Amino acid sequence: MTWRKRIFDLFFASLLVVILGPVLIWLLIWLLIKEGRPLFYVAERMKAPDVPFKLWKLRTMKTAAADRGVSGGDKTDRITETGAWLRAKRLDEFPQLWNILRGDLSFVGPRPPLREYVERFPDLYADVLKSRPGVTGLATIRFHKHEDRLLARCRTPEETDRIYTRICVPRKARLDLIYQRNQSTCYDFDLVFQTIGNLFRRRAGQKPPNSPDSSPTG
Repeated sequence: MTWRKRIFDLFFASLLVVILGPVLIWLLIWLLIKEGRPLFYVAERMKAPDVPFKLWKLRTMKTAAADRGVSGGDKTDRITETGAWLRAKRLDEFPQLWNILRGDLSFVGPRPPLREYVERFPDLYADVLKSRPGVTGLATIRFHKHEDRLLARCRTPEETDRIYTRICVPRKARLDLIYQRNQSTCYDFDLVFQTIGNLFRRRAGQKPPNSPDSSPTG
């Protein structure tokens, strides 16, 4: 990560913590009343092929004793009503400002993968994770809705894993590497504004799918 990108992340993450702090407090109180504890979902992700970190999100799914892999239609029944609303507006990702301040994430970059996929595709992720993972990115903007639709049709963990590894992993990696080759502060601004624009368009008229991005729970 360049020093310019790190300054970009620190400045805007600090600004958003100040501006959105009251909103996060309200969301936590609302979640406590509606869903109870735990309020947060904390899971391992990888920021380099051999460097894990703990990703923080607001909990949007019922907890499960054993869980693995990405989420597809086989896990839809675990998404709470409150969680579906949070996911639709990406409010469940507020706590990732903490990950940005810590240096685990950037605002823009590839979504951080699960360890099992990094181990199964070491050469691919050795290239992708040369960029610091991000909250949003080119792959998120261009492929996220299509990934949701593909995984929402899956009815078993095995089917979800098959679709994700055969279709989603290589397509997202291709977009992540395009971003990597063209990364600049201006490009990061552009992708952040595209993400915000997509959220407003979604609120205006689309009913988003309940399937999450590539989180095993949350």
